[in-house]
Amino acid sequence: MDHDERELFGGTLRRACGSASGVALDAALDELGWPEALSVDPRLAVSSLFEALGVANATASAIDAVVASALGLKTDPSTGTVLPALGRWGPPGRIVGEGLTVRGVGVGSLAEATTAWVVAGTGEHALAAEVATTDLQIRAVRGVDPGLGLVEVSGDALPVAASHRLEPGLWPRSVALAQLALAHELVGASTAMLELALGHARSRVQFGRPIASFQAVRHRLADTLVSTEATGAALDSAWDDGSPASAMWAKALAGRSARTATRHCQQVLAGIGFTTEHDFHHYVRRVLVLDQLFGTERALTRELGRDLLATRQLPPLPPL
Repeated sequence: MDHDERELFGGTLRRACGSASGVALDAALDELGWPEALSVDPRLAVSSLFEALGVANATASAIDAVVASALGLKTDPSTGTVLPALGRWGPPGRIVGEGLTVRGVGVGSLAEATTAWVVAGTGEHALAAEVATTDLQIRAVRGVDPGLGLVEVSGDALPVAASHRLEPGLWPRSVALAQLALAHELVGASTAMLELALGHARSRVQFGRPIASFQAVRHRLADTLVSTEATGAALDSAWDDGSPASAMWAKALAGRSARTATRHCQQVLAGIGFTTEHDFHHYVRRVLVLDQLFGTERALTRELGRDLLATRQLPPLPPL
């Protein structure tokens, strides 16, 4: 795509996310050809859609498609994908004896699917197993953000309908793509929170002038902007580098940046930010859960630190 086509594609996705959510948005994305774009240009498809999801606070089963696409698995409305349990990024399944044990999560549409793909094992022995969803225990996750529609998935000694061995390194690459997608969504949510705080700061008057003119307020808004922009730059670098470690850095930075945005924007919004009538709480809830998917900011940072200590090598600096 040329520049104009990319802008048109991104604008179309933003409008779709702003007007629909859940099943309706999944149908709209299919009509717009987003799954085809994912296979042709993953960077454009993932960055455009997930930032739009973050800004609109919308939900879709796109993370399912991202993981399945990276694994080379075909999915449709009747087949879902089990994702790692909250806070983890390892395969959600493991082979015990002749059966499959599963501990993970899924998007809401998984409950309506007939079968589900579960990745078990790592390295040379990783495989993708297809299981019937009727054999799985699926429980809706209410918690902090029930609107996200996540489900908890578990099962023991499950029969496997079909399976095939994955190439070495395929699971880490699929995790990296999912982490990049979630990082983009966190950036979108941070951008939306900043816009809400900016709008309030411009309209809220204290001591005869808008609070946006106060230095303390400006500092908080500036810190949020710098943090969000830095994460965007890290994402660009991670896409260019293409390594799982870079994706992990970007996801960790996005989680930290989103928490910075929630803290500063809440201070600017003050009391109105605590009310359910204001949209801010929807974004706070969403970023708290998104940070948990495919590794929290703290867990990923610790893992990256362990790798640095083990290898005694710093990652290469991105070109300037």
